[in-house]
Amino acid sequence: MIAYINGTVAQKEPTLAILEANGLGYEIHISLYTSTVLPALGETFKLYTYQHIREDIQALYGFADLDEKTLFLDLIGVSGIGPNTALTMLSTLSPAEMRSAILMENVRAVQAIKGIGAKTAQRLILELKDKLKKAGIVAQANASPNYRQPAGNPVREEALAALITLGFPKPVAEKSIDGILQRDGESITVEQLIRQALRER
Repeated sequence: MIAYINGTVAQKEPTLAILEANGLGYEIHISLYTSTVLPALGETFKLYTYQHIREDIQALYGFADLDEKTLFLDLIGVSGIGPNTALTMLSTLSPAEMRSAILMENVRAVQAIKGIGAKTAQRLILELKDKLKKAGIVAQANASPNYRQPAGNPVREEALAALITLGFPKPVAEKSIDGILQRDGESITVEQLIRQALRER
């Protein structure tokens, strides 16, 4: 099992990063939370990783810190929540916001995430609330960080590619993105655009 990778950032997108270490390039799926703290291309960074292995797929999921990785592992431990769904959850809500929603039994906030229905949201809260309490986690408000707009591709195209990766049909993703851009203007960042689309699915 690969616990972490410390390497050079060779590529970064809202939901994907490639770290080069010892001549190998590791393709790692990441959340928006992690993508906002990745440094510039060519700089060194450590991603804590979870290696998902099935008969038909092998994938690496990366996290900026152990706190996010721990919550990810808690989420995929809930029946009905796989790695991709857990990553979508951490792209919609920050770890602090997710824990707050669970501890406050905010079913509506959890259910608003793409791919999470009412029963799954209720089951997640039921299974994780006591576990988080025992771990000494205290719910707290967490203001959204100030995101930096990545250089390179236009905001719309990056957001569209990220949403498709997260499971949106392309026509639905395009309609959602275009509606948000018309409403909120062109100054919105990629991460903000994706988060709003995830919330307004």
